[in-house]
Amino acid sequence: MRRVLLVALLAGCATADGPSVLPPPGPDPVTPLPLDVSGWVNSSDGTIPLVIIAPHGGDLAPTELPDRDCAGCETVNDANTQALALEIADAFERRVGRRPFVVINRLHRRKFDANRDQGEATDDHAPLFPLWTLFHQRIDSAKARALRVHTRALVIDLHGHAHAVPRLELGYLLSAANLRLPAAQLRPFLFASSIAGLDSTSVVGDSGIALLTGPRALGTRLAALGYPAVPSATDPAPLLGESYFNGGFNTARHGSQAGGAVDAVQIECNFTGVRDTATSRTVFADALVTALLAYFDDHYDWSPA
Repeated sequence: MRRVLLVALLAGCATADGPSVLPPPGPDPVTPLPLDVSGWVNSSDGTIPLVIIAPHGGDLAPTELPDRDCAGCETVNDANTQALALEIADAFERRVGRRPFVVINRLHRRKFDANRDQGEATDDHAPLFPLWTLFHQRIDSAKARALRVHTRALVIDLHGHAHAVPRLELGYLLSAANLRLPAAQLRPFLFASSIAGLDSTSVVGDSGIALLTGPRALGTRLAALGYPAVPSATDPAPLLGESYFNGGFNTARHGSQAGGAVDAVQIECNFTGVRDTATSRTVFADALVTALLAYFDDHYDWSPA
């Protein structure tokens, strides 16, 4: 009886080809190694309360990274803005022997957009998330060190545009429609701008529209040096239908919109005469240094020792 039962059990476990045998377990799935993103952000120390960031001038496009193809994603670089950022730093050193902090994204914009939130910046490609974090950590670190130099600091987010009107566009997170408002109506919007902190701390007492179009506004000083700018005393707001960049993710994240001691302005540079040639970049950088030194003296009570 026991022998019959054993035969029956064996028969129940057999196939036409013999007893069933489970296949051996396969190898564990291989987890891809994390990307080394450290070489895709360049940063340099400074000794003045100014941080210059260049998010859209990167020259590297590694083939292992996918191109960003999300709906609405902009993938065109801001030509020569990386070189311009470095030239501005050099111009400060030539003039006063001191340099601003500089943070540069090295990746081409079709791979990574360093002026967007993490999802759009990386097109949700998770291996690039650490690069987004590193880029902003470097800026945060530069801001903190700039505040050891002085009680307040400024971030310039440097870009390039190809709009029809050849002028500098200064972005404070105020729309063209905001800038076209009468001064009294514009005033409340300044409290949510990227220079909101400066509105109450300017040493010379400028506030409201004076910070945008007054004689000591950054745009006004640049226009007086031969670089038309909006907003400024001579060009207070884009006309209806004119293109204008008013600031983006970096300006909002790193300015004083939500408080703090660091203000921010996005400078969108036209191409010809500003960033098209090495000579243009050098001449413009010298003019920008002149404007910024006056701006810091007027509003931040800071000048190089």
